Amino acid sequence: MSYPYQIKSLEQYHTDYKKSVDDPEAFWAAVADNFYWKKKWDKVLEWNFTEPKIEWYKGGKLNITENCIDRHLPTMAEKPAIIWEPNNPEERIRTVTYARLHKRVCQFAQVLKNNGVKKGDRVCIYMGMVPELAYAVLGCARIGAIHSVIFGGFSAQSIADRLEDAQAEFIVTCDGAYRGDKIIPLKAVIDDALIGNKLVKKVIVYTRTRMPVSMIKGRDIWWEDEMEFAEGQVEKDGVVSFPAEEMDAEDPLFILYTSGSTGKPKGVVHSVAGYMIWTAYTFVNMFQYNKGDVHFCTADIGWITGHSYIVYGPLAAGATSLMFEGIPTWPNAGRFWDIIGKHKVNILYTAPTAIRSLMSFGDAPLAGKDFSSLKVLGTVGEPINEEAWHWYNENIGNKNCPIVDTWWQTETAGTLISNLAGITPAKPGWATLPLPGVQPIIVDEKGDEITEKDEHGMLKGNLCIKAPWPGVLRTTYGDHERCRVNYFATYPNLYFTGDGAIKDENGNYKITGRVDDVLNISGHRIGTAEVENAINMHSGVVESAVVGYPHDIKGQGIYAYVIYNGHHGDENQRRQDISLTVAKIIGAIAKPDKIQFVSGLPKTRSGKIMRRILRKIAEGETENLGDSSTLLDPEVVNEIKDGKI
Repeated sequence: MSYPYQIKSLEQYHTDYKKSVDDPEAFWAAVADNFYWKKKWDKVLEWNFTEPKIEWYKGGKLNITENCIDRHLPTMAEKPAIIWEPNNPEERIRTVTYARLHKRVCQFAQVLKNNGVKKGDRVCIYMGMVPELAYAVLGCARIGAIHSVIFGGFSAQSIADRLEDAQAEFIVTCDGAYRGDKIIPLKAVIDDALIGNKLVKKVIVYTRTRMPVSMIKGRDIWWEDEMEFAEGQVEKDGVVSFPAEEMDAEDPLFILYTSGSTGKPKGVVHSVAGYMIWTAYTFVNMFQYNKGDVHFCTADIGWITGHSYIVYGPLAAGATSLMFEGIPTWPNAGRFWDIIGKHKVNILYTAPTAIRSLMSFGDAPLAGKDFSSLKVLGTVGEPINEEAWHWYNENIGNKNCPIVDTWWQTETAGTLISNLAGITPAKPGWATLPLPGVQPIIVDEKGDEITEKDEHGMLKGNLCIKAPWPGVLRTTYGDHERCRVNYFATYPNLYFTGDGAIKDENGNYKITGRVDDVLNISGHRIGTAEVENAINMHSGVVESAVVGYPHDIKGQGIYAYVIYNGHHGDENQRRQDISLTVAKIIGAIAKPDKIQFVSGLPKTRSGKIMRRILRKIAEGETENLGDSSTLLDPEVVNEIKDGKI
């Protein structure tokens, strides 16, 4: 079964795209009519990119959980909403029907209410990939609390920074989380993050690993006890109910922190209605989802991909979403392929990093695996290189599954540029065409549109978007000026993506990577300043500079140039100490892949580090480093070249 807003042909794509640009209000009103509203909107769209102020479905009232759960109950109560595949393949799989999901979300909403959580309060969620994470997210949305999920790999310091920025008073966590053959002590990390914190009132702890944890009287409470008590409050004579809070279309739904080019993470804010419409619309169209398909997105809900394409997008479409607790290489490198066969997965959505990692194990893990159920493959997080694209196409898709190469960001809520599976043409390594409602433009450094093609017939420059789509971020939490400066001030009246792009003669886009000081590590954005700040916290470090370089598995690796003034240990010991410092302050994901000790950094006379030169050296380019005449000490460049790792 398809959807009224589903694009079913290339001709319809072009027609819908034109409608979405010529009359966006009529186009997006027609899409929104397919959802449940407590009160219809007064105006579909009001916007300017100067302040910026963007309002979709102004005056509309709704609750996203009624759209994700309640409205499906009359026809789909016993259909699976979430299939949970645990870390250990021997452990019991859980299938959560829409009726069970409704009950659990109502229960957890009651738990939140019982513990004093109100509409607009911020709730920090730091959990492993268990169904209870989805219950927590949706429970917050049901009562109008603003959830902020933090990836389970972040350190106590990173959590403390986010708690402070969001002024969060409530936390939901697990005792621990399984990740391959490791147990991550989540509650212990939260305890460290709360040292000195005066705001947090309650910490709700779900039991997953049964590892010992400290429970502070009056603050820490067990999930299971609270849920059992709440069950009697929300279920009467077999009928489950907890009223969904009426939310304004523009009320905040969640905060998700993303790295910027300064050291402090930015809390990206998405609003209820626009986010819901955009994630459901893009989910159905790019994957060509049909009712009953099993959709397997391998991301963690701690990242935007998990928010949009494990939880909200699929559930708003009444889909079956497969959620995986483990990692693709444990207990062996055939784990993804086993899951696909076991659950008859129809759509696989994963990262190029995972694909490249699995490629490195050769053909043996693929032997005897059943890929016959697959209809669509997808990639997310970074541009996929052609070699990985072809391997994915031939070995997993059997040259029979369209691959959607999706480009988007935390700030965009969902995909902006991608082929639609089997509808619009794919081009290996290219994101291809914009989705309806998305108006990309390629500009030069001054913000002028580039119209002259290069010798290959391409337009090449910085990628901007010239009009809002329903899922665009509304602000950065507590600091609207930061939102304006980061995304809307670089080029007047344009949303600046921070990425470079190429456009071919057919209107296809290829993303060429970040043009600002943000790295893309395994599909996750990390600011260079954030990593430098962490390195500089090490007692022996005087100064550091961080750049990205090509990495076979991660896409981009972190290369750190460090001026060191301590006497502790040999160079390898120092590298380990610095890496540990970064892991403690940010998390293991930000540990440098290479650390080169230097006596100085290439700086201009005004003190600005010439990252362009450092980036080229890290990439292995030692000849064409460009003009170094403006450097304070040009000789330092030769020393860095000679010492390259």
